[in-house]
Amino acid sequence: MRTALVIGSGLMGTSAALALSARGVDVHLSDHDENAARTAAALGAGTAGIPDEPVDLVIVAVPPAHVAASLADALQRGLGRGYLDVASVKGGPRRDLEELGCDLGRYIGTHPMAGRERSGPLAATADLFEGRPWVLTPTADTDTEVLNLALELVALCRAVPVVMDADAHDRAVALVSHTPQLVSSMVAARLEHAEDSAVRLCGQGILDVTRIAGSEPGMWMDILAANPGPVADVLADVATDLAETVAALRALQSADDDKRRGGAAGIEDILRRGNAGRAKVPGKHGAAPKSYEVVAVLIGDQPGELARLFADAGAAGVNIEDVRIEHSTGQQAGLVNLMVEPRTAPTLTAALRERGWALRQ
Repeated sequence: MRTALVIGSGLMGTSAALALSARGVDVHLSDHDENAARTAAALGAGTAGIPDEPVDLVIVAVPPAHVAASLADALQRGLGRGYLDVASVKGGPRRDLEELGCDLGRYIGTHPMAGRERSGPLAATADLFEGRPWVLTPTADTDTEVLNLALELVALCRAVPVVMDADAHDRAVALVSHTPQLVSSMVAARLEHAEDSAVRLCGQGILDVTRIAGSEPGMWMDILAANPGPVADVLADVATDLAETVAALRALQSADDDKRRGGAAGIEDILRRGNAGRAKVPGKHGAAPKSYEVVAVLIGDQPGELARLFADAGAAGVNIEDVRIEHSTGQQAGLVNLMVEPRTAPTLTAALRERGWALRQ
């Protein structure tokens, strides 16, 4: 791939453009908001404006509701040899293109499974897609050349290609992406009118659950409006579990021993099912999840403290597999949870104590 046109200079489009430009591809940028295209160009993502000659690949990075219209226009104008979109839903746009009578041989629907809570070109990074799954949804109509161009794009962005049926993809993202966003927002909404004294007790649990609730509502309205059925199906199952959990909790308040035992069994069931589901989530580098041992270190909130901690762990010859930071309420300190292989935990613990770190048992 030597040339590309990215239509849409938001987070996804600009990130793809930055990655391609960094690897020598001549990238052109187009957006209905000319300021966005100029901003992306100023960041080094390419050149603002439609090229004079057809490009190798046209990448449509606009909200799902506008994908079909943007693609149809690009196809009609002959802007490229191959065309793809990066919208988070795939079935709807393809059906819209079919209704418009577009040549689907030169098009493939794709979806990079990456993103941030922020949107717009200023949130873009060239490494946004590195190591992330990038779904491709070819059909029997897809030209081999177009599929190869899509695979080249994925490789240049250093993502991992995953081939799926379009409707299967939409059901999958409803389960692993779209429903979690709504559930996170619903939990966070409980905090809106909470007493300040309650909110001050927030710990890592509520931070983990509500992190994505800070996402841009307008962006998510576009996504959810394009995939409402599959999301509603998953939420209906969640609602069933929720109703049963509420009933089980009410039963725990009963004076009847049998009802209390039934309630306890119901709560234990949902907790165990949660354990089983969490265990299926891929671990580091997409491999099967592993159990790590946590070494908890008390740390001050001063510049260089984290760097010093990691340097001391490296000097001990221990690889940090993952890390979580819990910030203390009202204190300039926090707890750094270092996840390591169980066999290396004693070595790390001894080395950190020797270097003066305070560890929590």
